Amino acid sequence: MTSTASTPLPKQRIALITGANRGLGRSTALHLARAGVDVIITYLNGAAQAAEVVREVQALGRRAMALQLDVGVSATFAGFAEQVRSALAEHWQRQQFDYLVNNAGGGVHATLAETTEEQFDLMINTHLKGTFFLTQKLLPLIADGGRILNTSSGLSRFTFQGYAAYASAKGGIDVLTRYMALELGPRGISVNALAPGPTETDFGGGAVRDDSALNQQLAAMTALGRTAKADDIGAMATALLTQGSGWVTGQRIEASGGLLL
Repeated sequence: MTSTASTPLPKQRIALITGANRGLGRSTALHLARAGVDVIITYLNGAAQAAEVVREVQALGRRAMALQLDVGVSATFAGFAEQVRSALAEHWQRQQFDYLVNNAGGGVHATLAETTEEQFDLMINTHLKGTFFLTQKLLPLIADGGRILNTSSGLSRFTFQGYAAYASAKGGIDVLTRYMALELGPRGISVNALAPGPTETDFGGGAVRDDSALNQQLAAMTALGRTAKADDIGAMATALLTQGSGWVTGQRIEASGGLLL
């Protein structure tokens, strides 16, 4: 199959968002639903949360379903791709979806001296290896002219002590995004990385949200004078997945409110 960047997407668009039972993934799913996009979301442990997101999307008039996935275990990706293939055929009478959002993951906070090999492997497997091989397995299911959005981090540009393993994996995402954009360009698929700054979610134990002193410290370093809400990032992700963004590819777009400019 060949295409160009001008190839129109199917009228009814479908997005697959990993780790969308909470936080940034949930916000992205709801923003996309408001933009008229149906969603397939994944979750690791939060089945009840995922079911609630499905209900919220359906309440917005869009179709939705949830599938379990551990993005840190690449051996399961072929089976997951078959689940997606079956879901598309059964629920949408489609063979492909339009948008892939590689969002799922977690963090490790430990100094370079304290980081264990197990922690390092978890970050690489979840963020970098997971994004690489999950995308690889899903490529036949992504429509020509579609979009891929990889979640990076502000920490791949600026540094805070204790995030070396996490940020190194996210730095790999920045590089991988450019290679994906180059190789998938002939199919008209744009690929970008969205790099959130400090955001008020339960990431890292909810420190940015719940520790008022930390929140104020980060806000003081930010040009817009506050830390992000999940909806700030979900709205940005949706903007990067709309048809009007199709000429932007291979880019790392930071959404940090201007942190440490």
